[in-house]
Amino acid sequence: MKTRLVTLLLVAGAWHGAALADSTDARCDIYPAGQDHTDNVVPCVFSQRQGFINIFLEDGTEYALSPYSDDPGVYKDAQGRIVRRELELGDQGLIFRLPDESIYVYWNTDILKPADPDNPTAPFSTSDYDATTLLDCRGVGEVAFGTCPAGVLRMEDSQGSVVVQSPSGEQFTINFMTDYVNATNREVEAKLDGNTWTVFIDGDEEYRVPVAVIEGG
Repeated sequence: MKTRLVTLLLVAGAWHGAALADSTDARCDIYPAGQDHTDNVVPCVFSQRQGFINIFLEDGTEYALSPYSDDPGVYKDAQGRIVRRELELGDQGLIFRLPDESIYVYWNTDILKPADPDNPTAPFSTSDYDATTLLDCRGVGEVAFGTCPAGVLRMEDSQGSVVVQSPSGEQFTINFMTDYVNATNREVEAKLDGNTWTVFIDGDEEYRVPVAVIEGG
């Protein structure tokens, strides 16, 4: 059995650590204005000091944002244009809305790492978790399932926490307790069908979690 408390605190506190740091490595997804898809997913550095924010992309592009007005979520960029910060990513990151594009800043950068043929469940490993697995996952409305890596922290009385990396690279924890199922900063609908939990996250994503994954064998 692994040390669960430390691991869960690290997961839950990821956003707070990044927000307080002077700078941190991050992942930036750049969306053209009005678009809901992008292939522009790059390493970046997020820096914050005394209300001023700088975002440095791997290709050398820099976004320098200065506080504007009394609203802590409103900035001006280097060209004097209004930029708005949004918090819809919760503990996963921040969104900045520019006039011609949106920058999604994610604290977790695992999706940028090359695939590890020796560990198909990367970034999860049994060094940190009681077990690792690949869960069936898909967006609601999609026909075919893909796979999402997960790490399992088992508890007494057949309870457990499953840390999942979604197709978009976000990590979150689904807690399977005796009387309820919930998840960190997300709405959950869970149904047990035979020996498999079907879990819907925010009404957008579906995950299949076998009971054996949670309880062990």
